[in-house]
Amino acid sequence: MTAPGASSEPSRDASAARSDEAQRLAILLPLPLGGAYDYLAPPGMSLAAGDFVSVPLGRREVIGVVWGPATGEVEAAKLKSVIERLDAPSMPEPVRRLVDWVASYTVSPPGAVLRMAMSVPAALVPLPPRLAYASAGGTPDMIADQCAIRMTPARRRVLELLSDGPPRGASEIAHEAGVGAGVVSALIAAGAVVPVALPARAPFAGPDWQRPSPALSVAQQTAADSLRARLADAFSVTLLDGVTGAGKTEVYFEAIAEALRRGRQALVLLPEIALSAQWLERFEQRFGARPAEWHSDLTGAARRKTWRAIAEGRARVVVGARSALFLPLAELGLIVIDEEHDGGFKQEDGVVYHARDMAIVRAQLTGIPAVLVSATPSLESVVNVQAGRYARLELPDRHGDAELPEIEVVDMKRQPPERGRWLSPLLHGALSQALTAGEQALLFLNRRGYAPLTLCRACGHRMQCPHCTAWLVEHRLAGRLQCHHCGYAMPVPRHCPSCAAPDSMAPCGPGIERVAEEVLGAFPDARFLVLASDTIAGPRQAAEIMRSIREREVDVIIGTQVVAKGHHFPMLTLVGVVDADLGLAGGDLRAAERTYQLLHQVAGRAGRAAHPGRVLLQTFMPEHPVIGALTSGNRDRFLAEEAEARRERGMPPFGRLVAIIVSGHDVEAVEAAARGLGRTAPRSDEVEVLGPAPAPFAVLRGQHRRRLLLKAPRRVNVQALVRAWIGANKTPASVRIQVDVDPYSFL
Repeated sequence: MTAPGASSEPSRDASAARSDEAQRLAILLPLPLGGAYDYLAPPGMSLAAGDFVSVPLGRREVIGVVWGPATGEVEAAKLKSVIERLDAPSMPEPVRRLVDWVASYTVSPPGAVLRMAMSVPAALVPLPPRLAYASAGGTPDMIADQCAIRMTPARRRVLELLSDGPPRGASEIAHEAGVGAGVVSALIAAGAVVPVALPARAPFAGPDWQRPSPALSVAQQTAADSLRARLADAFSVTLLDGVTGAGKTEVYFEAIAEALRRGRQALVLLPEIALSAQWLERFEQRFGARPAEWHSDLTGAARRKTWRAIAEGRARVVVGARSALFLPLAELGLIVIDEEHDGGFKQEDGVVYHARDMAIVRAQLTGIPAVLVSATPSLESVVNVQAGRYARLELPDRHGDAELPEIEVVDMKRQPPERGRWLSPLLHGALSQALTAGEQALLFLNRRGYAPLTLCRACGHRMQCPHCTAWLVEHRLAGRLQCHHCGYAMPVPRHCPSCAAPDSMAPCGPGIERVAEEVLGAFPDARFLVLASDTIAGPRQAAEIMRSIREREVDVIIGTQVVAKGHHFPMLTLVGVVDADLGLAGGDLRAAERTYQLLHQVAGRAGRAAHPGRVLLQTFMPEHPVIGALTSGNRDRFLAEEAEARRERGMPPFGRLVAIIVSGHDVEAVEAAARGLGRTAPRSDEVEVLGPAPAPFAVLRGQHRRRLLLKAPRRVNVQALVRAWIGANKTPASVRIQVDVDPYSFL
């Protein structure tokens, strides 16, 4: 491909490399460009696919990856030369294939996908050696004579320490010898203590697969044996389908142990890595060491060390968020996707992809097993099981003596709360009973802040984000109104911005802070905790929060969906869902499925130990199929009805959808580009294109947005259609076109 790697005039580098011995290579750069560019490897520089190299691009140097033989589109005389090969392990071949596959499937530039696999450029340079110090050799008195220094008790302690033991850091020497830093510095300056370069410290202890596992039930043991048998270097996908509290984690830990026994690495993907404190504790108890972690809260230095350790094979087990999918695990033997149904696995920005689906692709490209884990599997996974593409292992009962909680419906039309309150009398009474019994309760409302809307009582003015088509959410604890889409925030105004009426701004509807206010008023002695994604600063704070709940320093947890995922609190016996209908409205084709999954998961936090659990669902729609499925416990019937409804409409997983989002600051340019796409849309008896139309969030982060939606049967190659469609339209640089194959969000 002709590229900035080529020059119209022979460069000095190109002239020097012009020889029959020069190797012509395609180098893929981590930039949103059309493909790989041709370069020359100078004589004497042997390069292979996967090598990281530095190359010239215009007037700058960039790091890329050798992708294969040159395309041959540019003659050798015009090619520039590779500057150097970086001292880093090569990118594994399955990762390179994954980059190409994801780029093709998502209709994205390969370089944009490569950037996700090269997210830590600093790690491509070896970590600097660790500087330690050792004795110059001989007894302390001999060293003193040789170096012409006066021996003191403090100096003698240092030299005696170093005469019998490994080299140590300067601060470590001072601490162990009980001397000041100046004593050590003086000995170093005199040559009595000499520097020693040690390899960079390995940041990860190896998990011990030989440690005894906890006692498993018969069902758990059967499932674990089945998973272990699948680790025979062959691709497979298994759905581990177990009720909440069934011990699914312990089962797939046995598969991880088997992968380690075989000398392979394992990757576990979690949707909420920042809230994985209990998972990490359980892993450490089972294997005697923590795994390598990969998520956005890591510092730059930690990411560099972790990426390098993974590439060099020193990190044997990695747990991470969706971006961990692109890590250079060269000896990968197992992929586990926990909570596989969770929408957090969908990447909505940049390259739009679903990490669960791409993890299965990586397993297939590597020839290894993938394990999907959930108490509420996605309809896509259930359909794949029914079609025979996936195997299924079931854990129908909770581990030990624990029983599934009783789920009751509170019809809010018949049992409404008092005016200005949000908890029905029945839920209020159940909460009182749990607190009197010394048990814990969880009140669930998937809405952050104090109120989702603030309006003027005088004129009806609604506080809206200036950058998004979204209402500002009041956060009373922080004293501000905030947009949950772009982060814009402002103080709650004393006067209406529209009519200037004083003290007229009123909150409408409940958020978790407003529920907390009600709990505090009714139960002033209760210790409560408000838990949402914006109240958790990172993994350390999350771990401390989970510890405080587990050790019963909290009586009532008031939280959003972050409390629904995998937490085990033995004394939590009551779950109250404040608004079970939230999420059922709107045009999202997965609304019912998502709501069922979320409410089933949060209900599963109750009664996970010896104390029985109780769940109360407050709803204005007790007849809704989701509510019926939850109370009856008939999940399979609900999924079968959902599947049939989607099959009749040709919707996923039985049909294909592709969303095209046109966005930009200039509304007229966006409109023009969207209309152009609408005029040239591929339409046929099989292919339908809806739009263009304003997106539900017509303005987001200052960008005007229009959407088109392509619908087709599964047999249609929608990627080829979309490439040709977009390629036939010229759009200005100020307008962005984003492709979302298999959309999950319709906002």
